[in-house]
Amino acid sequence: MGRTGFLTILCLIVILLDIYCYKAIISVFKNWKPRTKKIFTYTWWTINSLLIIGVFAAIFLNLFLSARAVILVAFFLISTGKIVMLPFLLVDDLRRFGIKFFRLLKRKQPTEAAKETIAGEPISRSSFLVKAGLIAGAVPLSSLSWGIISGAYDYQIRRVNLKLPNLPKAFDGITLAQVSDIHSGSFYNKTAVKGGVDMLLAEKPDFVFFTGDLVNNLTSELKDYQDIFSKVTAPLGVYSVLGNHDYGDYHFGRETSPAKVKNLQDMVASHKIMGWDLLMNENRRLKVGGEEIGIVGIENWGMGRFPKYGKMELAMQNTEDLPVKLLLSHDPSHWRGEVLEKYKDIDVAFAGHTHGMQFGVRLKDTQWSPVQYIYKEWAGLYQEQQQQLYVNVGYGFLGYPGRVGMLPEITIFTLSRS
Repeated sequence: MGRTGFLTILCLIVILLDIYCYKAIISVFKNWKPRTKKIFTYTWWTINSLLIIGVFAAIFLNLFLSARAVILVAFFLISTGKIVMLPFLLVDDLRRFGIKFFRLLKRKQPTEAAKETIAGEPISRSSFLVKAGLIAGAVPLSSLSWGIISGAYDYQIRRVNLKLPNLPKAFDGITLAQVSDIHSGSFYNKTAVKGGVDMLLAEKPDFVFFTGDLVNNLTSELKDYQDIFSKVTAPLGVYSVLGNHDYGDYHFGRETSPAKVKNLQDMVASHKIMGWDLLMNENRRLKVGGEEIGIVGIENWGMGRFPKYGKMELAMQNTEDLPVKLLLSHDPSHWRGEVLEKYKDIDVAFAGHTHGMQFGVRLKDTQWSPVQYIYKEWAGLYQEQQQQLYVNVGYGFLGYPGRVGMLPEITIFTLSRS
């Protein structure tokens, strides 16, 4: 099935859901004045029609990325509310169907006990269920809306003590910052973005890692934010890698073209202009007090449909003598897919990519997100034998312009020998 066919079926399902919800609401609010009912009807169908048209426009027309995001998120928010409301309506219809079926079997007039409204009952069962469904549907709508207003730029500093038994003494107590998944093409508040960078700089890390996805599709999205991220500096350097969104694959396709090559060249140049040391299947030796550790960076290496541009055999060249190796690899699935099996001398891998799905719960000792059903390692620190992985849930956002529970993250690591 093509994209058009899939969207057509999806929209037909949404229309049926709209009709079902509309009729349920109208049946409950029977006392509305004709004018109120008319206004509600026009408003309901105008909004829902515009959303359906907007989805097709967002997918098939060359709209600005921000416009597409607004349309798709509005569609998602409103549809989520209706889906949450749906079980209440189905329960009510099944209940009423059961009553009618019972009456049919008995072949007699309904008694007072079987009527929709019991004497002295302040609200009918149908009215209660539909209104309960409306309230339940408002919960995800309001929380996701609040995630846009409050969560998108609510940067959080997360502190991690990273124990590395083989760490040279000169590096004991040194600090490392990690940011990931900036997605500059999604931003709409430059002041807030700068505030997050200021938070990072206030930590005064000794060196910084950026683990990919600087943009959504095109390097040009960075234009308005390059001056802000150029301020991210550190005494021992800023080291970066590319994520799956940085190659232009989602705009140009997987096939090579002159425009796609130019886009990638611009991406590499942007890292250089900002003073970030972009590692493309290569490594660096970080020296402090005459001692060294290795920083290894590979291009994107993802499972399934995600591209595998990373080449660990190239990135690991001439690192045999280094006592500690830190790997920058955008996609956390790379850790289990290749690193654990073939590269036992990688002490810690740093990744991003998952965003924590920008939705979930993240407490000190407990975390949950739907993304955990896709990725085994999706947020925070993981360890298997002597190897570790840290997954940063991202600085920016993609698609849904907000975050609920999974707030944007700046990670500060303290490296220690014990």
